[in-house]
Amino acid sequence: MTEVEHDAGPRASPVARAALLAYLLLIVYASWFPFAGWRSNGLSPFAFINLQPQRYWTGFDVMVNIVGYAPLGVLFVLSLFPAVRGLWAVLVTAIAGILVSGTMETVQNFLPSRVPSNLDLLTNAGGCLAGAFIGAWFAPMLLDQSRLYRLRRRWFSPYASQGLVLVALWPLAQVYPQGYLFGNGQVLPLLSEWLSDWLDTDIDLVTLLRGDSIMSVEQYWLSETIITACGMTGAVLTLLCLTRRGAPRMGLILALLATGLVVKTLASSLFFAPDNALLWVTPGAEGGFLIGLIMLAGLAFAPQVAQRRLAVVTLVLALIVVNTIPANPYFVSTIQAWQQGKFLNFNGAAQFLGMAWPIFALWFLLLPSHRLNRQ
Repeated sequence: MTEVEHDAGPRASPVARAALLAYLLLIVYASWFPFAGWRSNGLSPFAFINLQPQRYWTGFDVMVNIVGYAPLGVLFVLSLFPAVRGLWAVLVTAIAGILVSGTMETVQNFLPSRVPSNLDLLTNAGGCLAGAFIGAWFAPMLLDQSRLYRLRRRWFSPYASQGLVLVALWPLAQVYPQGYLFGNGQVLPLLSEWLSDWLDTDIDLVTLLRGDSIMSVEQYWLSETIITACGMTGAVLTLLCLTRRGAPRMGLILALLATGLVVKTLASSLFFAPDNALLWVTPGAEGGFLIGLIMLAGLAFAPQVAQRRLAVVTLVLALIVVNTIPANPYFVSTIQAWQQGKFLNFNGAAQFLGMAWPIFALWFLLLPSHRLNRQ
């Protein structure tokens, strides 16, 4: 099956719509984290909608609300294109931004750790409106036969939209502090915490699986090497199985890995202290990264079927190791000494993305649409 080279007109963007859904999920998780202690305070859920000025607020909070919702506005407009364009797209997006922000603030009435605010509603909606204007301005250039659109068609398979969004989220999945480089998917510690709260007793699923055996330094080193090598290989192979034969695969590999490492470094610096920006550079991480590069050099031009299957294998192996290894005592003692700053407010969304990315990747890799990409 071949693509039609000349379209009759502008086309909708599945990438924008998939990205919009992913961003909405992140907003929900960030707004309602930690999803615990649900209760009613006896007041109207809409009591926060008033004209009274907020007594306690900072410029940082206002900036974060605007910046956090601006991408939502951009993605809404890009998702509506070409069916709805221009000022109509801005109007629809503005209404959607108010509804999304209003829903987030209303539900926060039932969370003891969150406080709904009319200022949050106003700044969130304002950020979405600003993003809508940006999206309306750039939509024709980005989606209507732009250079970026032509590169998308030249380098990637026709049914790669969901996968491209997923791969683009991988560098962001490195934001949350992890004990091992590219050690995404640690679900057992979180499940242990939930079960402990639910059953009112201390439950450690990792200990139940492993027993009380103590790991040596060499075993920690080997485990981190496996996690790093398999984590990066699985992510990059997920990208490679979406590419066409003429795509610059080595350039895409290096770009994805470099972005992941830059995000990891900046997050460590911003979340905590600049002195800890390169704390993730350990002997195990260095060895795993080198092994991963060697694996990818040999698999970069393998058939797509083999790349997809090996992506599944490496991601599963990384999940097994990262969920059955005890917490690295060196990392635990170090993270306790870090000074956590204002970016701690994003921990909920960052933790969710870091935990869920391999699971979403496995789901995507098993989709039947990959058969269409091979045709």
